[in-house]
Amino acid sequence: MGCEMETGKMITTSFSYKPEAVQNPYIGFMSFQHFRGEALYSDVVVRPEGNMLETEDLECYPVPAHVPENGRDEGYYPDTSVVYIRTLWKEFEPQRGVYNFKFISDIIEEAKAHGQSLIFRLMPHSTCARDDVPDWLREMIPCPARPDGMRVKDSPTDPRFLEYFGEAIRVFGRYFDKEPTLYAMDICMPGAWGEGHNLHLYPDEDLKKLVDIYTESFKKTQLIGQITNPEMVLYANKTVPVGWRGDGFGDPHHINARYPVRVSRLEDIWKTAPVSFESYWWLGEWMRKGWDIDEIIALSLKWHISSFNAKSLPIPHEWREKIDNWVATMGYHYIIESFSYPINAKVGDRIKLSLVINNVGVAPIYKKIPLHVSLVNGFSSIDFETDVDITKWMPGKTEVEIILPISSSIYSAAYDIEIGIFGDSLPTVHFCTDAEQDGNYYKVGKINIK
Repeated sequence: MGCEMETGKMITTSFSYKPEAVQNPYIGFMSFQHFRGEALYSDVVVRPEGNMLETEDLECYPVPAHVPENGRDEGYYPDTSVVYIRTLWKEFEPQRGVYNFKFISDIIEEAKAHGQSLIFRLMPHSTCARDDVPDWLREMIPCPARPDGMRVKDSPTDPRFLEYFGEAIRVFGRYFDKEPTLYAMDICMPGAWGEGHNLHLYPDEDLKKLVDIYTESFKKTQLIGQITNPEMVLYANKTVPVGWRGDGFGDPHHINARYPVRVSRLEDIWKTAPVSFESYWWLGEWMRKGWDIDEIIALSLKWHISSFNAKSLPIPHEWREKIDNWVATMGYHYIIESFSYPINAKVGDRIKLSLVINNVGVAPIYKKIPLHVSLVNGFSSIDFETDVDITKWMPGKTEVEIILPISSSIYSAAYDIEIGIFGDSLPTVHFCTDAEQDGNYYKVGKINIK
């Protein structure tokens, strides 16, 4: 606790910055196809021709048993409160109209068991024959050939492709949208990994129908669209707040030539929905290519990044300090700058508490999690769930006023005043503060009740 200043019958207590004790929910680096604390993929050196065929086994969940996973002996990876899983349509719908709900439920339960929120992408297909659209669809419509040694990104152009994929998304949403562990769902477009390849081959109205299925089917789950097609992200935002995800981040051509034009179309999205990036290659390869990590980080912060998928590949130890500083800035980070409260109160009073929050991150939180105030002494505690909307805490300072009723059920005594952000089925948000922590709460003052 910092300093106290008495003004009349009020006390104002100030606090200083101290990094959060644990990684906060929904932000920071993500584990990819792995859960928190699990193995990392072994580092991969991109071959001179740059076709990266050796990474096909890294692209779809579950990870094949033969894939080398010695990454924790080769580099560093920060703690992750978010897991990013992308899997194939055929895993969810192996037969027409027959859905493997258990496959998805098991992923959600693993995320929950590891204390992570889940961002999920149900991909129509990847680039190779093994990871193509479902076999039953291939028997119905013409599909692009995916010969060995090639990376074919094209999707089928038969209208039934988008129609049936949309049906699978609708069923997925109907079954899983209620899951609080499922934080966000990627909106997939045609093309390998659902990333929007050759969208000009598809009628605009068909793409919009697919987007409509996502916005209709996911009311509780955050949606994130591909920056490949800003128009579709803007279209989706007419219905619900939809964030955007940038793939290929880090590559100099992408971040300096391709990204700025698209980001300018979406520049205000971050105020209501998250921005997430996925690494072009991986950070070990960034270092080998001589890419400017400082420029990459600066641009991501400028564009209000909340989360980053570094693909669970090891990060060079030489960059650890830079990465830790990056994680400490992306998304939201709340300092309790000051807290004002009365010294004394009596039963029947409605006391005013004033809180100044300084968000030293680059984005707000997008999930409404309740702010609690608790009065605690050695014998009892009384919890109050406030109606404060923490999604309004933008970067910079926010003043919050809380009116607390002192009811007749509260005994006369001296109490610690504590605050905390948590919910029944929602994760706890930690403050970056030197205030003393007490479980989900932080001690911010003392009051005598008579």
